[in-house]
Amino acid sequence: MGGGEPALRALSLRAPAKLNFGLRVVGRRSDGYHELESLFVPIGLADDVRVELRKAPGVRVRLTLEGEARDVPADATNLATRAARAFLEAAQIGAEVAVVLRKHVPAAAGLGGGSSDAGAVLRGLTRLFPAALPRAELSAAALRLGADVPFFVADPPRAAWVTGIGECVEPVEKFPDLGILLVHPGLPLATKAVFEAYDSAPCALTPPGSGSRIRSLSGLRDLVERIGAGLLANDLESAATRLCPAIARLKDELCACETLGVGMSGSGPTLFALFTDRASAEEACGRLALKAPAWARVTSRFEPSVSDEGADGASPNW
Repeated sequence: MGGGEPALRALSLRAPAKLNFGLRVVGRRSDGYHELESLFVPIGLADDVRVELRKAPGVRVRLTLEGEARDVPADATNLATRAARAFLEAAQIGAEVAVVLRKHVPAAAGLGGGSSDAGAVLRGLTRLFPAALPRAELSAAALRLGADVPFFVADPPRAAWVTGIGECVEPVEKFPDLGILLVHPGLPLATKAVFEAYDSAPCALTPPGSGSRIRSLSGLRDLVERIGAGLLANDLESAATRLCPAIARLKDELCACETLGVGMSGSGPTLFALFTDRASAEEACGRLALKAPAWARVTSRFEPSVSDEGADGASPNW
């Protein structure tokens, strides 16, 4: 296939975390993958990703980790590294890719940090080699990396309905700007462990015929009014709480605030409370009585920056 000469030599991108505004487990396939339904919302908490190209006879990927990289693999298992290699191999491009990853999103937090890093690398390489991979092949490569990665391939990431095992992504326009308070118990929670705990429960799957609590938000016009009416329910929360009991205590503390609603993101353990504006979220954050290693942070929806929409050529000659 081949991608020809790159359009640019290097670029910088932001890799936003995401929240799940509700998560339903609606089925399980014969291969063991769970079918989900969720509203994914990218938020302002984000990693910084820089992708640089150098000419090479084969496929080479180098990774440098910076920032808050605890529990983040620095070897070939890192999703950003795997994404770069998957793109180059699928496009039959010989190049050395240097990925510099400054971490701000914690690992194993239900925020999709690793998947977002992978998505940012795929977006970056798509900009550098615009004709290298058809959209369908890019999406397929993203899904092979992980169920959340196809969502993060959108350029830039935006709120979307995500269904199937993550391969069906329908963008949502004009998502409201809400104040978001994140609260984390300070301990990682592995996605695999949560799904195993969920599968071991007596009534693992949502009862047939229960309908969707999530897609009933037509165009999100009534999101603020209806967000507290069970629309943030997460089918994985009970399993996550069994593995991390602190989730229940933190949720009680958040529910005591005057919020629009409280939910758990992904497989946890990050909880979030929604407010009509950022100032209200900041005020609620100041009233929390958290004990280390728990932490809280205020954010809002993801807004693309200049680095997300542009690129530069500051890298060695091709």
